[in-house]
Amino acid sequence: MTEAVPAADVVPAPPVSDDDIPRFLADLGLPGIVDVHVHFLPESVLRKVWAYFDQAKVHYGMEWPIHYRTPEAERVATLQKLGVRAFAPLVYPHKPGMARWLTEWVTEFAAATPDAVPTATLYPEPDVADYLGAAVEAGARAVKVHVQVGAFDPRDPLLRPAWGLLADAGVPAVVHCGNGPRPGVHTGLDVFGEVLAEHPRLPVVLAHAGMPDFGDALGLVHRYERVHIDTTMVGTAFSLRTAPLPSDWTARLSEVTDRVVFGSDFPNIPYAYVEQVQAVAGWAAADDRLGPAFLRSVLHDTPRRLLGL
Repeated sequence: MTEAVPAADVVPAPPVSDDDIPRFLADLGLPGIVDVHVHFLPESVLRKVWAYFDQAKVHYGMEWPIHYRTPEAERVATLQKLGVRAFAPLVYPHKPGMARWLTEWVTEFAAATPDAVPTATLYPEPDVADYLGAAVEAGARAVKVHVQVGAFDPRDPLLRPAWGLLADAGVPAVVHCGNGPRPGVHTGLDVFGEVLAEHPRLPVVLAHAGMPDFGDALGLVHRYERVHIDTTMVGTAFSLRTAPLPSDWTARLSEVTDRVVFGSDFPNIPYAYVEQVQAVAGWAAADDRLGPAFLRSVLHDTPRRLLGL
């Protein structure tokens, strides 16, 4: 991927639809979006995930219609049409014994799919360092860790070799450890903060910016130089109902502009992809300390660097 050519130093008009996103990127002088938080899963697993979201009223107290409920090939084509030029396909287990074969599946998926980067996942189990080490050796550029869905303690001693491996390799873990959309058995930024205290060099992306505990997530960003936040679902109308942003959100972002990366949660979002782009564009336009430089960093430059592209 070639470096972007900076456009005029003004925030362009935000995109009005998915079809308008490529125009917006061109106005910014960007070759495309690098999305660190996209989900592709084996068909049998994905059907179960979508069935769970179909019952979101029961699980979360609100409807959650999947916006991009299409066949796999069509979803890949949709990302290309949106202007996504690289993405991390994230997989995650909900029980022991799944992480190895999910990692093997996503390794094959990335190898066969244009613009997908190889990823991996993990679970606290005796062989975690073996399959994770093999994935890193094979070129994995990110590792999905879903504390909420997996219902495991990230401080589990079985994970210590895995955290150390990722810290040494410089491979970021995209970690869902926040309490949104509902608290889990071992969620909470304070819980994962103990992992970072033991592994301060661990590269981490706090998924959903730690939603709803945004301040705690930013506190970890300030405390540890390799911690980032992603934008996934943050600031969209859907999320603002239950996870409003702090009144000084853009001021806080201005202090960590190189630690924010774009994520979408595609395809499992209950709205169009453009709404996430609009949210980030709105932050940039609302604060002169952010502006188009922040947009270029979030949408492309920082996630590109983080994934080693």
